[in-house]
Amino acid sequence: MNRTKNILTDTFGREHTYLRISLTERCNLRCTYCRPADGIPLLPKSHLMNFEEIYTIAKTFVNHGVTKIRLTGGEPLVRKDAHLILEKLATLPVELAITTNAVTVDRFVDSFKKYGIETINVSLDSLDPEKFKQITRRDYFRKVYANIMLLIDYGFKVKLNTVLMKGFNEDEIVNFIKFTKGHPVTVRFIEFMPFDGNKWNLEKMVSYKDVMTSVNNGFSENRVIRLQDAPNDTSKNYKIEGYLGSFAIISSVTNPFCDTCNRLRLTADGHLKNCLFSAAESDLLTTLRDGKSIEPVIRKAVQLKLKMRGGMNTLEKLKNPELHEKNRSMITIGG
Repeated sequence: MNRTKNILTDTFGREHTYLRISLTERCNLRCTYCRPADGIPLLPKSHLMNFEEIYTIAKTFVNHGVTKIRLTGGEPLVRKDAHLILEKLATLPVELAITTNAVTVDRFVDSFKKYGIETINVSLDSLDPEKFKQITRRDYFRKVYANIMLLIDYGFKVKLNTVLMKGFNEDEIVNFIKFTKGHPVTVRFIEFMPFDGNKWNLEKMVSYKDVMTSVNNGFSENRVIRLQDAPNDTSKNYKIEGYLGSFAIISSVTNPFCDTCNRLRLTADGHLKNCLFSAAESDLLTTLRDGKSIEPVIRKAVQLKLKMRGGMNTLEKLKNPELHEKNRSMITIGG
């Protein structure tokens, strides 16, 4: 394949090999940073991709060089045909992964094994049951915790995604890292990011620097080991000497990784987003249903990708609420 003419290579030479597909806007949790407090208007089922359309669009991306697909939501496992979607996508020559809140993951572990899923990201913002209830507006902590243990027992590579917010869970950083002492998981601390309806401001954000200050206060410096980051990695990776697991920091706000970004996102209603922060979208589903090729639409979308954070290349722009409101809420983009 001539990579210089690949429809997934943008004007900055970034090759996009990683596609994140949102299966649904629905979720069985109500996390405050992901979903507006007054909820979202859910699209009719007819507006969403069915399993055949998901497969057809995914196959097109794979044909042009995508090597990894991650299923997201909402909560992807609330779809009634989730098993069927896994079965279809497992026939493609890609690494298949999933991000889940783990509420119902016990119903899917056998399917995950059957269809070759090895890495599972679990959203978990607190190790305290009451805080968990506060942030998710649901009382499912014990069920989620038990399912995380189940995933570990089954031998999956588990990553815990923890969105940090000042005044809420930044005091749990050391406890999360201590959780990796006896459990082979990676805890990934994520800077709070701005989206429509989540009332973001810079004062709520726990930065990369803040996390490392907590780390250095909780552990002696010689025990904190800097790990080698993988190519196109979004995180800076560490571990504590002697611990089974590791921890990482995803600093999309203070230390963006845009130069090496290889990710594209497909929303549940079949719109392609070339950047998480960008409000611009390209409608692949309507094009597909009209019987037309989606390849020109994909090429144009990739070529229009901006150099950094959808054009919000300064903190001043990032702090402008009018720019956040042009984008979707996180739950309708896909985690």
